[in-house]
Amino acid sequence: MSDYTFSRTVDMSFDDAIAATTAALARHGFGVLTEIDVTATLKKKLDADFKPYRILGACSPAHAYRALQAEDKIGAMLPCNVIVQQHTDGTVEVSAIDPIASMQAVENPALGEVAVEVQTKLREVMDDLGSAAKAA
Repeated sequence: MSDYTFSRTVDMSFDDAIAATTAALARHGFGVLTEIDVTATLKKKLDADFKPYRILGACSPAHAYRALQAEDKIGAMLPCNVIVQQHTDGTVEVSAIDPIASMQAVENPALGEVAVEVQTKLREVMDDLGSAAKAA
């Protein structure tokens, strides 16, 4: 466990975890702006084999707008990245950036309020994934 993310192991396939994560993000007001297939990129660029690993660039437009109004350079830290990875033992883990940890260096109380709200929403996404895995 890191100090800058929170994670959940899900009992589903890698592809199902990506679909479930994208759906959970949407239910909580996030869209996925970017999707980076790290495995394919490393294979293409370096001819390196790497475990299934995908980065989803999630954005809550309302929160992004408020953050940009409070701090015009905060765009360097947007969107909120969520990763889905399959470990060597076959388990699939979903991790989200903790926006409070990532924005700690920016001393702006208005931005802190937005970070707390986004953190709450991302934790709800993780809770949804736990429920989805149990229902499957």
